[in-house]
Amino acid sequence: MASSGEGGRAMLVDLLRASHLMPIELLPAKASECARAAGFHQVLIYLVDLQRSRLCLLPGDAATGREHEADLHVEGTVAGRAYQFGDVLPAASAGEDVFEWWVPLLDGTERIGLLRVSAGRDDADTRADMEALAALIALIVVSKRPTSDALAKVVRAQSMSVAAEMQWNLLPPRTYADARVAISASLEPAYEISGDVFEYAVDGPLVHLAIFDAMGHDTAAGLSGTLALGAYRNARRQGADLVGRSDAVEAALLEQYDHQRYVTGILATLDTGTGVLQWVNRGHHPPIVIRDNRWTTRLACTPGHPMGTGLGLPTTVCQEHLQPGDRVVLYTDGITEARRPGGREFGIERFTDFLIRHHADGLPVPETLRRLIHALLAYHEGRLQDDATVLLCEWIGSHLEPARVAAARTGLSSKGLGGSADGRAQQPPG
Repeated sequence: MASSGEGGRAMLVDLLRASHLMPIELLPAKASECARAAGFHQVLIYLVDLQRSRLCLLPGDAATGREHEADLHVEGTVAGRAYQFGDVLPAASAGEDVFEWWVPLLDGTERIGLLRVSAGRDDADTRADMEALAALIALIVVSKRPTSDALAKVVRAQSMSVAAEMQWNLLPPRTYADARVAISASLEPAYEISGDVFEYAVDGPLVHLAIFDAMGHDTAAGLSGTLALGAYRNARRQGADLVGRSDAVEAALLEQYDHQRYVTGILATLDTGTGVLQWVNRGHHPPIVIRDNRWTTRLACTPGHPMGTGLGLPTTVCQEHLQPGDRVVLYTDGITEARRPGGREFGIERFTDFLIRHHADGLPVPETLRRLIHALLAYHEGRLQDDATVLLCEWIGSHLEPARVAAARTGLSSKGLGGSADGRAQQPPG
């Protein structure tokens, strides 16, 4: 019988080799088959839905997962806790001498779901093999996602508008982290978004950030937002500076719509070596900086006119020197101006207080934003009248301690490192 190390290697090699010519529908059965080499009895794949509220079983053959629930809540379940905090947690016992775990599926730091893994032993090698298997399955799922309608159907709970279909297929992943920055974004209504788009990209020491809000709440708004994002990316990749990028967006909108459509936005660049943030404001809400979980400040900058209006106002480049751990927040008016029918707006103070309190609890940045969006929806009685988008970027610093590097790789801030929701230190699995 092969040793655990040999079995784990065989599992990964066989699954990787099979994945190149394998449709996603065969992944659950093939994953379980290959995992037997490492001593695993069964592997089930759960993917989080578009609104990150449910975990949905990826169906395979008729026998795969038939004794398990096909749909699990993120809130109030052990599986949901494993997803929210990125921890390997024990699942319900499958019988004598059979161990089961929930294992997070991460593409980098993007949380795409969980594995439910059962095995006949519980030791360090088993835990290492589970996590390696989860990493490979996450890569396979992400690689198949752009061309798989089957995957799209699994993670959708309702019909999607044409504008939302366009936007979701253009946006970058909602979470990214490296040793310098942690970035996360959320946007609602997930199935009806129209004019809001966000963007980030890494270019050497520079991190580019942008958020756009197109006028209107229809397919035309979606087309305007899509055009703005395309023009911005094109200008940026051709070396244009911040003013040049915003001018390129305006030129594209004027050419296409002749002053009939406009887009507001913030375009920014963070130098991760120095912490210098530069940005331009084109008729948008100013960015916010949260520092030390104690205070927030709006970054004042003389705004230019909305892109597409051709009003001729000057565009000013503004600058702020960040401190390690500062979080820059870009958002659209659907976040702060959401209100109950006849009630008060959600408001900027409630918004920033939510971010501070939940970050202080040691939550990963993506989980903080997931909870923010769900709180916003609850405040608005389940339905938003406007797109609500938030993009958060934490600058971790340029001279990093090992703990900060580890925190970045898990999407946590340094303040959240090693802590659980109840403030107790967490121990590594095994």
